[in-house]
Amino acid sequence: MNTQQQQSDLSSDHRGGSAIRLENLTKQYPNSPSPAVDNISLDIEPGEFVVLLGPSGCGKTTLLKMVNRIYEPTSGKIWIDKTEVHELAAPQLRRQIGYVIQQTGLFPHMRIADNIATVPKLLKWKKARIKHRVEELLDLVGLPPESYARRYPAQLSGGEQQRVGLARALAAEPTIMLMDEPFGALDAITRNRLQEELLRIHRQISQTILFVTHDIDEAVRLADRIVVLRKGRVEQFATPLEIVSNPANDFVAELVGAGDVLRRMSLIPIASAATPINGHVNRDEPTISGSSFLRDAIGTMVETGTERLSVVDEDGHPVKSLTMDDIQQAVSALAPEETSPHRTATPVSD
Repeated sequence: MNTQQQQSDLSSDHRGGSAIRLENLTKQYPNSPSPAVDNISLDIEPGEFVVLLGPSGCGKTTLLKMVNRIYEPTSGKIWIDKTEVHELAAPQLRRQIGYVIQQTGLFPHMRIADNIATVPKLLKWKKARIKHRVEELLDLVGLPPESYARRYPAQLSGGEQQRVGLARALAAEPTIMLMDEPFGALDAITRNRLQEELLRIHRQISQTILFVTHDIDEAVRLADRIVVLRKGRVEQFATPLEIVSNPANDFVAELVGAGDVLRRMSLIPIASAATPINGHVNRDEPTISGSSFLRDAIGTMVETGTERLSVVDEDGHPVKSLTMDDIQQAVSALAPEETSPHRTATPVSD
């Protein structure tokens, strides 16, 4: 198979997202006593949002950068759909994988439209297609093109620059997005807004996302599944709810704050705790969407001064009710147990 055909295969197997497979991946830096990434194998589904979580120096960024060959592995393989990444030239691979970093990396001398158009121009897209794509992406990230396309990066706030960085990463319609602590330097309000924006975009486009963070709250808010890393090894790979309610060992439990009741409540859907309505529906009860979480329900109860909510479906019809007793039972059922067979009192070996 020639390189051009391999490149086409990499970008066309899944319009939304590509599968990623890591096979016995290891990265050993010269003069380092231990590997930065130590024999990791993972299977990531097409369109999945996976967060790499762990303390500084655990191998998160090294692992991320091996996917687009900024770093080369010492051993092991990386598959994107049916293509092993080393079958492609590194520049060709990177043009098909979106990459967003904390510093945004925008070219200061180029207008916003030209920054976003960088990769499509390298791919020799037609001018009309590039113009349409730039305008489409600016709208997608909430920056009206008529107001932002001709500005320079220095004329934008940090949050706006991060939105442009996201738009640029999406420009060539990649099936994979790599994001290395993209919101880490932003204030809490801007960070929350951009997290919501990223979730909205992911629901709409469904690219596969690998997202690096050391912030557990960011991880549980964004991820379909979380990879917990320690000293280059995977300690646990599971859904946020599974990791918080059933951590694999003491290291994971301490890292994610498994005893944090509010954190567990932010991961339990209201629909899983509410009970079906029997008989008369009280139209005066405050309502909440069944797609919300128990933490949202507590907030609504406090604001409205009630201990019962009417849970509504997508059309706004009451289908269930939720009480404080329901919430307490759901949270208690998922509380981590010190005697769980999945927990160990001994530290994880180095």
